[in-house]
Amino acid sequence: MNQETSDRPPIFTIGYGSRTIEEFIAVLQQFDVHYVVDIRTAPYSRYKPEFSKDALDYALDEADIRYVFMGDVLGGRPDDADCYDADGKVDYEIVKTKPFFRTGVERIATAYGQQQRLVLMCSEGKPQECHRSKLIGESLDEAGVQVRHIDENDQTKSQEEVMVIVRPQPSLFEEFDALTSRKRYAPSQEPPEDDEDEYRA
Repeated sequence: MNQETSDRPPIFTIGYGSRTIEEFIAVLQQFDVHYVVDIRTAPYSRYKPEFSKDALDYALDEADIRYVFMGDVLGGRPDDADCYDADGKVDYEIVKTKPFFRTGVERIATAYGQQQRLVLMCSEGKPQECHRSKLIGESLDEAGVQVRHIDENDQTKSQEEVMVIVRPQPSLFEEFDALTSRKRYAPSQEPPEDDEDEYRA
């Protein structure tokens, strides 16, 4: 990595997980985050209503942090039925080819080039269990964007470190399976009532 790249702030990711809204904001302030980019397809929570879109936007504004919704282009449950395999799982390699997703990644890459301090936010606390690493992190890494994942313990891991957890080193004769969502979805159904239903299974 050259010096110019290493001097730039990385693109952070975080899942609020079990944090309270106060704890969540404290972590954002710890990492000097100015923008929260919500990458949940359905930005609502029945279990943690303080993290639903409007309530979260208000709380972040009070902390002088800007809220941006991008779940329509970077969400883990796309509307496009072509993004699902025969088992109903989201095929991340297919999603990567879609214009809507590429547009979203380009927007984040542009923000990185402008040295914006932002975090991509989802609900799952563990980055290795979320599309923010397996889909978005991989795409940003391929685009030369440095990504740091804030885990459930408020520690950061690189994209490479997270992917070692997702995909342990195979033996000489093994091949990796395609990266997909952990949960099966029916893309024709209405969006889930809350993000936990979407990402935790």
